[in-house]
Amino acid sequence: MKTIEELYTQMLADFTARTGMEVAQGADLSARLYAVAAQLYALYAQADWVNRQCFPQTAAGEYLDYHAQLRAMERKGAEYARGTVRFYGDPANDSDRNIPAGTVCMTQGLVRFETQQDGVLPAGETYVDIPVQALQAGSAGNVSAGSVNVLAVTPVGITGCSNPAAMSQGADRESDEQLRIRILNSFARLSNGANCAYYEQMAESFEDVAAAVAIPKRRGVGTVDVVVTSRSGVPEQALLTEIGRKMEENREIAVDVAVMGPETVPVDVTVRVTAQEFEKVSEQVKQAVREWFSGGLLGEHVLRAKLGNLIYAVDGVENYALVLPEQDVAVERGQLPVLRGLSVEEMS
Repeated sequence: MKTIEELYTQMLADFTARTGMEVAQGADLSARLYAVAAQLYALYAQADWVNRQCFPQTAAGEYLDYHAQLRAMERKGAEYARGTVRFYGDPANDSDRNIPAGTVCMTQGLVRFETQQDGVLPAGETYVDIPVQALQAGSAGNVSAGSVNVLAVTPVGITGCSNPAAMSQGADRESDEQLRIRILNSFARLSNGANCAYYEQMAESFEDVAAAVAIPKRRGVGTVDVVVTSRSGVPEQALLTEIGRKMEENREIAVDVAVMGPETVPVDVTVRVTAQEFEKVSEQVKQAVREWFSGGLLGEHVLRAKLGNLIYAVDGVENYALVLPEQDVAVERGQLPVLRGLSVEEMS
């Protein structure tokens, strides 16, 4: 698309060619022609924007949502991170200590969580574990073990808190690019009510599902196994049961459909990095790697090149050396690579 200056120059040239008159810079006619050029540019820009929204390959925001609706799809919302926080108390205390639902604890970076139910630390006990949920949805709530150690308001008799395991299941709202891939896949792999795409797209319509793979005849003729992952990885049984119920209502006649979680392939990651602020950058590297090992990796190989690019893209990483895995990890259809161990060391 031409710039305003190019449109203005063309209009001057056309005027001169048609009238034989030169238009002096700063003249009233020159200013008028420039104003017209600016308006034409605005119209061209608007037409270009409208054209982009007409196709799912280039549409954005709510207009991409409209394309999704034409394919019976919806953008997936953000999910809250969940986990457990351990509340500590003095064992010498001879009375029960109440921890009310809604008690807020947080990380040093002010990622906040609140207890989901009332808890009691019995007299003589040193700790009690209570389930918590992040106050804000998104992957930022997937913090590492031991990082939730600050209490906003300390309940009576409680001396501290910590999370014994990493928080998980937090997921950001589905991005335009993620939704675009699903929309285009629905065109490339048309569902006909009987093929694998039919079962996969039915499973992926659930809010918590990250990916699904339909495997026909694995248990014999007339069977279909639908392997499902959640956005945080391995799905909970409640989600599998809900999907299975819908599959049963919409399956083909005389077809036995089973919905199940994936077979996991554990992967250890060890990386050495060079960074000016190693402690800060190492935590960012860990966060990036944890988020990468999501349910979206169903059936995908773990490539050292992809893992290396992910690490090097973290702000502050000057250099890196990937120690583990020593080679690419092959993953079969229906398998999910999961992060088993993660270590970030300073490169000497």
